[in-house]
Amino acid sequence: MNLDIIHIIYLFASVTFILGLKMLSNPKTARNGNILAAAGMIVAILGTIFLHEGEVNSLIYGLIFGAIGLGTGVGWLTAKRVQMTKMPELVSLFNGMGGACAALIGLVEFHHNLDNPTNIAIILAGMVIGSVSFSGSIIAWAKLNGSLKNAIRLPKYNILNTLILIGLFAYSAFIVWSGTHNETHLYGLFTAAILYGILFVIPIGGADMPVVISLLNSFTGLAAAFGGFLYGNQVMLTGGILVGSAGTLLTLVMCEAMNRPLFNVIFGAFGEGDSPQSSGSGSQGTVKEVGPSDLAVQMNYSNKILIVPGYGLAVAQAQHVIKELEQLLEDRGVEVAYAIHPVAGRMPGHMNVLLAESNVDYDKLKEMEDVNPEFSQTDLVLVVGANDVVNPAAKTDPTSPIFGMPILEVENAKHVVVNKRSMNAGYAGIQNELFFRDKTSMLFGDAKKVLTELVNELKALD
Repeated sequence: MNLDIIHIIYLFASVTFILGLKMLSNPKTARNGNILAAAGMIVAILGTIFLHEGEVNSLIYGLIFGAIGLGTGVGWLTAKRVQMTKMPELVSLFNGMGGACAALIGLVEFHHNLDNPTNIAIILAGMVIGSVSFSGSIIAWAKLNGSLKNAIRLPKYNILNTLILIGLFAYSAFIVWSGTHNETHLYGLFTAAILYGILFVIPIGGADMPVVISLLNSFTGLAAAFGGFLYGNQVMLTGGILVGSAGTLLTLVMCEAMNRPLFNVIFGAFGEGDSPQSSGSGSQGTVKEVGPSDLAVQMNYSNKILIVPGYGLAVAQAQHVIKELEQLLEDRGVEVAYAIHPVAGRMPGHMNVLLAESNVDYDKLKEMEDVNPEFSQTDLVLVVGANDVVNPAAKTDPTSPIFGMPILEVENAKHVVVNKRSMNAGYAGIQNELFFRDKTSMLFGDAKKVLTELVNELKALD
């Protein structure tokens, strides 16, 4: 009877996962989708605990719920206190914990399945993939928070990584087919997988970390799916497949947005910022500067303004000020919307989440393919903290490392104002030729500070 009930619970949870993932595709329903999927997971966990076959004493229940309570408390407090600029790091860290769980399942279950080669193969696959995801995610987290600022490349690192990967496959096959089931081989394979995860991520530059995080997320999902196979657990299998497939698709979408194949991201070492790059054919010229007072007047007499947010907006925590600016302009009859590049910020959807935090209407967030035709009818574009995603060199300079990358075509607007702290290059390590265009003006300074001044200047025009 319990087995039938738990299968129904697992089916219910699997359906909530699928519906929740579907709802995540729309900003208006994303929050409810997340809650729905979380509710399904809670039901599945409780069903597994209380409907488990066999006797479970009170001590085990105490340990289980103690661990759940501790993990829930730590996770809730961490997520509640994290700054928006640190959100990519948190996502990477949480993803790494998922990989660690999959690896630990393999280490624990190995000794319980010594007489079943099929299960041993599944266990080793989940352990290796989970270990790679764990150690790789920790390196990605360290790169994002600045602990590892530069890419580190050993001599012939591509060959070295490839040899270690082949060694992992060969070692795993040896353990399964030889029947050599001892702890020395198990922990040797575990250590090699941890090492590969480190060497896999450590050469990749910071600009590509969003893609790497998404790829590692798909690894975690795949490792969880192997756990589902091992236990015959439908909800683990469904959840793992959904995470793995969604992470893979997102990885490919982001690579397409940067016009770079995944192979080039992993082996091309783009974005490390420590090698000379093309400066772009239009990178020499005169820079025009504008102050908040003059910009306020220009905005006041505009009909349509598009705002392009970037990581600098998140760093300055200026999302609430920019919402106030939007409201002031709309009160004056100015049409205001936001142009969002797929890889703006440090993770997919970073800018969407940032602006949602300040209650920006979801309908005002326009994706690149939808907003690009509108720039030519736009009076003014305000670029706040974005750089490479608006660089015309992606279309004009074949020697540029970002050549071919789809960009927000802000240069087609009547006027462009770029807010940056300085003229420093972006993550790609190249100068932005947009800054030197005749229709471009630079608004230098911390985004929150200068936008606050701009808001005050607009209010003074009343």
